[in-house]
Amino acid sequence: MTNPVPPSGSPDKEPATEERATRSATADTERAEAATTAPAPQRGPSLGQAFLANLWAANTFMVTLLSLVLAMLVGAVLMIISDPEVLATYSYITARPSDALNASWTLVSEAYANLFKGAVLDPDAVGFQAAMGPISETLTYTAPLVFTGLSVALAFRGGMFNIGAQGQATMGVILAALAGFLLPLPPGLHLLVAVLAGALGGAIWGFVPGILKARTGAHEVINTIMLNYVATYFLVWLIVQNGIQDPNRTDAISRPVDASAQLPRLLGDNLRVHAGIILAVLATWAVAWLLNRSTLGFELRAVGANPDAARTAGISVTRTYVLIMVFAGILAGLGGSNMVLGSTATALTPLVVAQIGFDGILVALLGRVKPWGVALAALLFGALQAGGNRMQSYAGISLELVTVLQALIVIFIAAPALVKAIFQLRAARAARLQTSLAKGW
Repeated sequence: MTNPVPPSGSPDKEPATEERATRSATADTERAEAATTAPAPQRGPSLGQAFLANLWAANTFMVTLLSLVLAMLVGAVLMIISDPEVLATYSYITARPSDALNASWTLVSEAYANLFKGAVLDPDAVGFQAAMGPISETLTYTAPLVFTGLSVALAFRGGMFNIGAQGQATMGVILAALAGFLLPLPPGLHLLVAVLAGALGGAIWGFVPGILKARTGAHEVINTIMLNYVATYFLVWLIVQNGIQDPNRTDAISRPVDASAQLPRLLGDNLRVHAGIILAVLATWAVAWLLNRSTLGFELRAVGANPDAARTAGISVTRTYVLIMVFAGILAGLGGSNMVLGSTATALTPLVVAQIGFDGILVALLGRVKPWGVALAALLFGALQAGGNRMQSYAGISLELVTVLQALIVIFIAAPALVKAIFQLRAARAARLQTSLAKGW
């Protein structure tokens, strides 16, 4: 016997309907409460927070910056221990520590203040010439270093270590000077010919180790070092020859370069900065384009990365080696020509090239063999050289200390693991900090 089905709206169905209505109301209430209490969407870290997160990351810029800081700290210690008067105050530091601290601070602060005033800006300068003098000196020293630094960097990107920038710059300065005072040419054309002669001298001196490397496998480091000596002694011999030596002098100095072959000065006759700095910027752009935009640059980088793989891909390694050293020689030769066609010197002397070739190696390493990095490193070294002259004159600090600072910078740059260990730079630490910032720290 079956049970009768209750009619619609009967009392037997009302409990189920009420239960469903209760569950629906409860769910609506829970959703409303969740919407009210839900946290606001998290935003990413602000610009300032992102800067803090990346500040201590072990990146190239941070390691370079901290290398400069370390070099200046070590330089300050060297200043203190090399000054007898300041060092004497440390003999009774336990009795009066303020004497040692004050004397050390005075010495170091005055030295670095004069370094800045001689390289960038002297706040006490009066007049345009005095105000622009530091910048003028910095750019004057910078121009040839850009060329020799690019010379070393370009060769390095091609897998070759060009130690011969000094010799290539020497041959460049020789041919540029000879063209500058032996060829009777009109202004403009005379300057162009002299600059090209300097580039030719460097190209010839770069071609020799390049062809030896390509044809015989002779190591370019040995060849370029030997060619440095050949170029230096050739310069010393050439200066004292008839027709080259200044007839009004008895020492080793050549005739001066004609005014028509000298690079024009940019800020007037009383300031030494000349058009060579413009050529240096153009050369930096050209090398950057060559490496990153041209087919030849791709081949150069491929050979530098893996000569065997490049040869398998159909690239002529022999041709590339020769071109690398020729281009490197051209750049170094232009750097040498800047030394005699600019305002640094106007005649050949045994020391006319100074150490720009060897300094170019330091500049290339500091710039991490990247064209614009090399230009900035050359600017730093030019500033140190210009400021070092004032630091020696006004603060009594030896100019050799500037060379020590340059060496220390390169040492720390070449040992990034040491810098990271000293300042406890860790990429993981930066990642954790970024994660904390993202969570609203």
